[in-house]
Amino acid sequence: MKMPAVAEALRAAVAQATRLDDDPVLVLAVDDPALAGLQLERQGPGRAILVDGTTRRRILVAGEGRRTRDGALALDVVVDGWRVEVELEPARRALLRDQARRGRADAGALGPLQIRAVIPGRIVAVSVTRGDALESGQQMLVLEAMKMQNEVRAPRSGTVEQITAVVGQNVEVGDLLVVIT
Repeated sequence: MKMPAVAEALRAAVAQATRLDDDPVLVLAVDDPALAGLQLERQGPGRAILVDGTTRRRILVAGEGRRTRDGALALDVVVDGWRVEVELEPARRALLRDQARRGRADAGALGPLQIRAVIPGRIVAVSVTRGDALESGQQMLVLEAMKMQNEVRAPRSGTVEQITAVVGQNVEVGDLLVVIT
């Protein structure tokens, strides 16, 4: 696997990342079966070797990291000369983000589907009412965030069972907007 592909795979597949108090090298727990064979050999503070079968890649955590505006810790990790930025967000925010996401399996599942806010913002339009029949991709509401209007569309066909979003309402990540059956 080429280095950009490894970096992208690591960025996409990290399920959990933590720092040890005495060593800033990341401990990675990956949930992608294709990356299950990866091992991390510690070489000292901030240094490690990433082992992928017979391939060995040097890892260096550059600096102590910096805090982003939303409170996450951003670290620069250098893997064989390729810089990858890793952002560690607070556990509470990660939980809300997971609750807000809906994968393809959820979109095709039967039963109620809760549509939650994936970004904070203000509701500027609601296009559906309780009992409306929805087609997949149909606009349900518009959420304004940072002066941009974001359409929230139905991930599957169904019927609007509940609407909690109201025009003018401010919402946070993870807030319930609509329930589809």
